[in-house]
Amino acid sequence: MPDSSLKEQTLRLLFVDDEPLVLQGLRRSLRGTSPTWSTDFANSGAEALQKMADTPFDVVVTDMRMPGMDGGELLREVEKRHPDTLRIVLSGQSSREALLRLLGPSHQYLSKPCDMRELKARIDSAFMLRELRGNSAVKQLVSHLNSIPSLPALYDEMMAELQSPDPSSTKVATIIAQDAGMTAKVLQLANSALLGLHSHISNAQQAVLLIGLEMMRSLVLSVHIFSHFEDDRMSGLDLVEVWQHSLKTANIAQAAARCERATKATVEDCFTAGLLHDIGKLILARTMSDAYRKALEACHSGPLRLIDLEREHFGCTHAQVGAYLIGIWGLSPTIVEAIAWHHSPPITVSSKFSAVTAVHVADALSKRAEGLEHRVDLIDMKHLQTVGLDGRLPRWLEVADETLDCMKSKQGVQTRV
Repeated sequence: MPDSSLKEQTLRLLFVDDEPLVLQGLRRSLRGTSPTWSTDFANSGAEALQKMADTPFDVVVTDMRMPGMDGGELLREVEKRHPDTLRIVLSGQSSREALLRLLGPSHQYLSKPCDMRELKARIDSAFMLRELRGNSAVKQLVSHLNSIPSLPALYDEMMAELQSPDPSSTKVATIIAQDAGMTAKVLQLANSALLGLHSHISNAQQAVLLIGLEMMRSLVLSVHIFSHFEDDRMSGLDLVEVWQHSLKTANIAQAAARCERATKATVEDCFTAGLLHDIGKLILARTMSDAYRKALEACHSGPLRLIDLEREHFGCTHAQVGAYLIGIWGLSPTIVEAIAWHHSPPITVSSKFSAVTAVHVADALSKRAEGLEHRVDLIDMKHLQTVGLDGRLPRWLEVADETLDCMKSKQGVQTRV
C-alpha cells in the first residue's frame, strides 16, 4: 500500500459556475467534506483559467452552461494548458450535441444536484494511487488520453458490424467485451451521468446494451470514441499476446470468483479487472513507443522483469499507469485496486475474497502456455496467507486448467486475431 504520509497531501479543487448562488451552495456543502481538500471558486471560464495560471489545481469541476465560455470550451483549454488536471463536469441537463462535445475533454460527468459524498468518492477514487500524485510525467501522459487503442482485428470487426445493414447490439456488445480499450471506454460512459445511465456498472456487455445501438453508432462513427493501434506505433509489443493473456486472466479470475461463491458484482469486477489489468502496457506502448521498445528489448535479453524496467525507465509501472487512467475515468475503486496491485497485492487483514486477490492469482495462472507450467512462483503467498486463502490455491489451479481448456476448445478464440 502507499505510504500513509502521502494520504495527507492536500488536493486543490477549483469549482466553476456563473451562478453566484450555486457557488455559495457549493461552499456550504463542501465545508468539512475532506480535511485534505483545498477549494477555490470562479464564476467564469476566463476567471478559472486565470486562477489556474497563477496556481496549480489537481481538479477542476465546471458547469456546462455558462455565458462567454461554456464548460466544454473551458475544459478544452484546461486540457491543452494543464493536461494533468482531473476534469469533471457538474451540470444540469444540456443538449445531446453539447454533451457529446464533452466526451473528449471531460474525464467524468456528474448531474446537478450532486450528493457531495458521491463527488468526494469519485475524486478520492481518482487519486487512489497517491504515490503518483507528484509524478507530473505520469499525469500528463495519462490525463490527456481520450481513448485506449484496441486490437485492430476486433476494432475492424466492431466497425463492420455497426456499419452493416442490420447490426446486432448483442454482437457489438460481445465484441467490445473482449477488448480492453473498448471496454474501458464504454464503462467510463456508463459510470457517468453523461448519457443518463445508472452508475457503478462493471459489465461491458450490460453497459453497451444500456447505451443502446443507436447511440453506440453515433459515438463510434461520429464522435470516434474508439481508436486502434497502427502498425508503426506498436513499440515491439505483441498485441495479440497481450489480448490473449488479458482474456485468459479475466476468465480465470471470474471462474475463481464463482468457485468462491462471490457475489454477482464481485464476479463481474473480477472479469473486468482481469481484462483491464495490463491496459497500462497499451498506454505506454502508444504514448512512449521508442522508450517502451527499449524496455521490452531489455526485458527479453536480460534478467529483469518488465515491471522493474518500466519503473527504471519511466518512474512508474504499467499497473500504476493503467490504474490511474481507470481511476480518473470513474470506474469502480475495486477495479482500480485490482489493476494497481495485480503484481504485488497489499498486505491486508481482510479475509474476504476480492478482485485484487483474484486478478493477482489469475495473472500468474494464465501465463501457462504449451509446454509450460503455471507461474505459481509469481503468486504472493504471504498475501494469500494473510487473507486466509492460501489453502484455496490447489483448487484455483484446477479451475485455471479447466478454464484454459474450455477457452482453447471454443471456436473463434484464436481465429479472431
